[in-house]
Amino acid sequence: MTTPDHQPPVPDASRPESKDRIYRSPAGIAGGALLLLIAGWLGIDALISGHGSTPWLALAALILVVPLVSAFTLRPAVYANENRLRIRNPFRVIVLPWGKVASLRSGYSNEVLDTSGKKYQLWAIPVSLRARKKAAKQQARGAAAGSGGGRTSSIGRMSSMGRTSPAPTEPNRAQTDQIMDDLRELCEARAAEEAAQGEVSVRWAYEVMGPAIAGAILLAILLAVG
Repeated sequence: MTTPDHQPPVPDASRPESKDRIYRSPAGIAGGALLLLIAGWLGIDALISGHGSTPWLALAALILVVPLVSAFTLRPAVYANENRLRIRNPFRVIVLPWGKVASLRSGYSNEVLDTSGKKYQLWAIPVSLRARKKAAKQQARGAAAGSGGGRTSSIGRMSSMGRTSPAPTEPNRAQTDQIMDDLRELCEARAAEEAAQGEVSVRWAYEVMGPAIAGAILLAILLAVG
């Protein structure tokens, strides 16, 4: 009597991809909204009350400025899930499967390097040197307080029932540095998985570049004509 062959399980293609963790810059969004509000107010005022070529100049300036301001403030975002890292920068969208990520590093800017050595900046996760210095000072104060506690702190870890008290919390970190740590952990955990393999893709944001170029050309023509 023969037994039926056991077929390997077929991956469920209908299984939804894990939800993205989305990282954006609140300061960039707030600054961009304010700049767009000012540009809109000045531009619309010039369109309504301007004379001669002023309304046309205002229109060309708006077509140029609005996409650029949006690109550098509202647009940047980083999306991370179990399979890949997607970076939406001002003029490009980069998708890197975790298997293609060589390292995530922080200096004066946060960057990701792929296995071919190409570097991509994370515009949505800007480095704050002020926050980093503040966190370093808090760490130094915490270390000084811990060493000053000495014997008292070590005795205080044991309760009367012989159980240890909760472990001290980790030192404070600047928010963007903590985000980079989280991305590194996700990369290390998922880089070897089959679902996290693939090729790096880079797409230019023509929906941003097109209007900005058109506005620049129109503005140059109007200024040349006078």
